Amino acid sequence: MSVVAQESAPEVVVTAKPAGTRVNPIWPSLSIPAIVWQLMFFLLPIYVVLSLAFGDLDPIFRTSIPIWNPLNWKFEQAQFVFDNVFGGFYMDPLIRTFLFVGIATTLCLVIAFPVAYYTARYAGKRRGILLFLLLAPFWISYMMRMLAWVNLLQNDGLVNSIITLGGLLGPVDWLSGRPYTVIGGLVYGYVPYMILPLYASLDRIAPNLLEAARDLGASKFDVFRRVILPMSIPGIAAGSLLVTLPMLGDYFTNDMLSSSPQTSMLGNLINTSISTPGGAGKAAVLIILLLLLLVGPMIWYVRTTSKSEGLRT
Repeated sequence: MSVVAQESAPEVVVTAKPAGTRVNPIWPSLSIPAIVWQLMFFLLPIYVVLSLAFGDLDPIFRTSIPIWNPLNWKFEQAQFVFDNVFGGFYMDPLIRTFLFVGIATTLCLVIAFPVAYYTARYAGKRRGILLFLLLAPFWISYMMRMLAWVNLLQNDGLVNSIITLGGLLGPVDWLSGRPYTVIGGLVYGYVPYMILPLYASLDRIAPNLLEAARDLGASKFDVFRRVILPMSIPGIAAGSLLVTLPMLGDYFTNDMLSSSPQTSMLGNLINTSISTPGGAGKAAVLIILLLLLLVGPMIWYVRTTSKSEGLRT
């Protein structure tokens, strides 16, 4: 008579957290500094901008007077600005802003993706040096970098000396309201913000996935299209957001490399309105308009990152 011993499967014990268990108050309290930071440096300035935008104008000194009570807000300045945006003085700079920022962001992506991919996949021991070189521009003032471009692009600068064969041909006046000069300055100034998020995203792609795709017969283009590009979308979204947001409010690049109304952007209108007597209210309305324009990129970024996190889990 044989006895067959059967091993019983181990029991999985699931302990449910009893209802009414109190959460340690230490963890929610850690969010207090961030909340205070948001109140002091985001919500409060936004409220000041709204009070100026919907405020009044002193009839004698022509200065903007903020109205702190929302019940007493006036909408004359906002109406004036929006009337000039849709079919008036502000329409051309608004279109120009979208055009310049769109082209510059696309060029940043085209330049940054190969650099980030090479650094993440093929740099090897040189990765640290390359990352150091990518971060080096952040150590130099943006104004100094733009001044360097001014010296390079002026009529007797190095660029004209090269393309005119030492003065044999006529120089190109790069700094006289050329749109491509402003776009080039934007790309040069903000392309590091695109490289770093792309590098972080591409570096997280497991090499085993690429090898598996090749073993299954995928070509290099198919590997890029089906594996690398979809998995790098969060980095593309983060880099595009980091580049687009400051570009939309940028005015310094245009002032340095063009200083012409033909290339003025929305940031230039805000800067000019602030320095104009009685123009602070109109500048506040333009800032609100800029914030509304930024809602679209922010929603796209949040949706993209949410989808990527859902795929990971």
